Amino acid sequence: MSDKLKQLREQIDCLDDELLKLVNQRAALAQQIGLLKDDGVILRPEREAQVLQRLQGENNGPLGNAAVVQLFTEVMSQCRALEAPLTVAYLGPEGTFSEAATLKRFGSAVQSKPCATIDDVFRAVESEVVNYGMVPVENSTEGAIGRTLDLLLQSPLHVCGEVSLPVHHNLMSLKTDLGAIRRVYSHSQSLAQCHEWLARNLPGVECEAVSSNAEAARLASTALGMYHDHVPAAITSRRAGELSGLKLLAENIEDDPRNTTRFLVLGNQQVAPSGNDKTSLVLSAANRPGAVHDLLSPLAKHGVSMTKFESRPARSGLWEYVFYMDIEGHQADAKVAAALAELRLIAAFVKILGSYPVAV
Repeated sequence: MSDKLKQLREQIDCLDDELLKLVNQRAALAQQIGLLKDDGVILRPEREAQVLQRLQGENNGPLGNAAVVQLFTEVMSQCRALEAPLTVAYLGPEGTFSEAATLKRFGSAVQSKPCATIDDVFRAVESEVVNYGMVPVENSTEGAIGRTLDLLLQSPLHVCGEVSLPVHHNLMSLKTDLGAIRRVYSHSQSLAQCHEWLARNLPGVECEAVSSNAEAARLASTALGMYHDHVPAAITSRRAGELSGLKLLAENIEDDPRNTTRFLVLGNQQVAPSGNDKTSLVLSAANRPGAVHDLLSPLAKHGVSMTKFESRPARSGLWEYVFYMDIEGHQADAKVAAALAELRLIAAFVKILGSYPVAV
């Protein structure tokens, strides 16, 4: 070993010792903060968002900002766990993209509760069986998740945060011969996101939609069929496939390489401003000419930018619609508050789903 290499490694050892001391000092401070809290709230999304925003602004590399966010999310996760355990429900089973979104937002020091359906995630949070829930709300390729939108309208829960997760699909099976595949299991959204790849590479193969990609992996690992040539495969995450003992046949088979799913964090608390926030709401227009146009005028008047506007059939009657809207800023911000006050006078119905930090 060269003297230079030995010197560099010794420097790393010294830095590691110092890092260990500093991380434990941070953890001790987090414990003190936990003792001073009198409201029982473990997570402060606005505070954690401010920490990550500040660190990215201070970062001079060579680590990229994404790596800094991942590193300090885990540090905060471990420190938060010293205050009290945090439980999060997600659309399971283990290995789903919802689980990946949960780990990305909360780190590994949480108690995760996989749920069979999106409805079950909402119920777990509403009944306070868990502290928070993680649900998918829209995909960049296939659009909105209708069930999540419907439940947001009905539920008393607040949106406390969002996670943007790049989604990469893999074809996995117990076999390694692509030509032997006769059936593909996956969630309906994933099948749609890989439609062109399937048409090119597995024409005529039967595709069956199931409840989740993790369930698809389980089926592909157990349903070999009655005949030796009936070989199933799953479109799933790498983790879910590996948990089921599957082998990789093809990776990143999504039609759009930018394929991304947005998730929402659900909770029973309202989130204070972080300085870089988004507000989600649902509203309906009066049944008269120009009513939808009028819904947008308060935003333009007060300089509030809209980032999403989507209609969905209401459950109240035939051909009646509600509109889901995301706007920049927190509902406590002066210009947002003014726009919302005018909107309440114009719209037939307004429900603020929540204000929360923009995903990092």
